[in-house]
Amino acid sequence: MPALLISLGGLVTMDSFSGDHHFFVRQSIWIALSVLIFFGASVVDWRFLRQTRVLVITFIVTVVVLLLLFTLGHVAHGAQSWFALGGFALQPSDPAKIVTILILAKYFSRRHIEIANVRHVIVSGVYALIIFALVFLQPDFGGAVIIFGIWLGMVLVSGISKKHLLIVLGVAVAAVTLSWLLVFQPYQKARILTFLHPLADIHGTGYNAYQSTIAVGSGQILGKGIGYGTQSKLLFLPEYQTDFIFAAFAEEWGFVGTVILLILSALLIFRIIEISRRAATNFEALFGLGLAMLFIIHILIHAGMNMGLLPVTGIVYPFMSYGGSHLLTEWLALGILASSQRYSQGPRVG
Repeated sequence: MPALLISLGGLVTMDSFSGDHHFFVRQSIWIALSVLIFFGASVVDWRFLRQTRVLVITFIVTVVVLLLLFTLGHVAHGAQSWFALGGFALQPSDPAKIVTILILAKYFSRRHIEIANVRHVIVSGVYALIIFALVFLQPDFGGAVIIFGIWLGMVLVSGISKKHLLIVLGVAVAAVTLSWLLVFQPYQKARILTFLHPLADIHGTGYNAYQSTIAVGSGQILGKGIGYGTQSKLLFLPEYQTDFIFAAFAEEWGFVGTVILLILSALLIFRIIEISRRAATNFEALFGLGLAMLFIIHILIHAGMNMGLLPVTGIVYPFMSYGGSHLLTEWLALGILASSQRYSQGPRVG
């Protein structure tokens, strides 16, 4: 129910922008299809996903599809991240995130007894790194950040030695630092700094972030009302239906509406964690926790960049932003989780 209310909140916000109701109509269709997929997935017995052979094949197919993007992908906003299929565009990085969660859940669930060994940090990191690199090179920096966040979060909850994790992260930080000092050219450093501090250039690369902060602030306590968001309705706020849906919602619904949105998001995440806590196997438990982390990272980064606190990375708000690719993936993942609750009852096993 929280996920559906979040989707409806985004839908109503989209309807206030366009006279032809283009986004509203298409998003209504995507929401309906996604909910149907959720109910369909929830009655399927997904326990076959525990099989190593199934997950290896799924992982290989995901890697091949991501590689095909570099030759067959559609370029939009400078990124080759989509397959154009008639009137529908598929972004493979969305299902790739769920595949990453499944692979890591399988890997860590099989090694929960010997998990303190440092090689498990490295091997799990290699799995995630393959997908991370293919997403990063599209280039889709936001998607790559999500992949890294999923790996880091699942490593933390898996029981891996924090000392070993710090060593690996320390090596990564040292490599980045040396690259900054010895490898990056001045113009490359300038681009990175502008990306990290977009509001320093509000007439250039920071324009979107600046308009977003205005939209959020202008909502004040109760908002301007549905259809009265001037920043969004007059199109000062770009990509209002996707990357900046949080700012558009905040402008029309205000602080009170934003708090309600965040409460609904928290209820959804707590529900996922509760299902994970009662899971019959470590695999299902880790899958649920990975899914919770996916949504948490998306929400934190999306809200942060909409308020000018984080760089703009093109990350959507789960269940709320416009688009069929991420909606179908999110509802399918919830369906798989609901199925695990249906078919995996009993005491926790490895």
